[in-house]
Amino acid sequence: MKVRLFTIPNLLTLANLVCGSVGVVMALSGGRLTTAFCLMILAAVFDFFDGFVARLLGQSSPIGLQLDSLSDDISFGLLPASILYVLYGRMPSLWLGEGPAAEAAAYAVFVVAAFAALRLAKFNIDDTQRTEFCGLPSPAAALLCGSLGLLAERNGLVLPREAVLAVAAAAAWLMVSGIRMFALKFHGFGWRGNELRYSFLAAGAAMIVLLRGYAVPLVIALYVVVSFVRGLACRTNQ
Repeated sequence: MKVRLFTIPNLLTLANLVCGSVGVVMALSGGRLTTAFCLMILAAVFDFFDGFVARLLGQSSPIGLQLDSLSDDISFGLLPASILYVLYGRMPSLWLGEGPAAEAAAYAVFVVAAFAALRLAKFNIDDTQRTEFCGLPSPAAALLCGSLGLLAERNGLVLPREAVLAVAAAAAWLMVSGIRMFALKFHGFGWRGNELRYSFLAAGAAMIVLLRGYAVPLVIALYVVVSFVRGLACRTNQ
């Protein structure tokens, strides 16, 4: 079987991977968390358009699916974990203190990269996730983690090391949880059938205007809460 490696969608996916890889270097070697977060955003843009272009050009392929997951684990798994690792080193501690044990605890944030890999592998074989998600999508989890580095560097946000570890654990768990989360895939442009999506986008836009950078983690939190409530309501009505 002849496999086409260098299609336009695959090149966009590789651009996602390169952005994520450079972002990891920016975080771990240079401690430039704002730059790392911006590269994460750029990786997310490439991640969106590779699938869109693949469908537009009729170039969807099994290798593209696997390449997408491999790239996403770098950009939305390793990169946010790297940002949290650097952030942990800059933050004060409530009860962990200093010393070898506190330094070793920093590596626990890389659970985000491991669970992102599990999330992506599950997505590839789960046919129920074509119209909605099971668990928090890895790009959303990455934005949650990465935005904390941005806010710390640009806005002076201070989080204790214990909170950084808690965020990593929560993001990891949410990615592999059984919570059904709605996808922002619109059914046409009308209001009917898209009420939740339009309402969420409007609320998110308002939060960004009012809160700027602080809106990112709050929008992700809102997404999780709305999805959880929606799931409870669906089970109640069954």
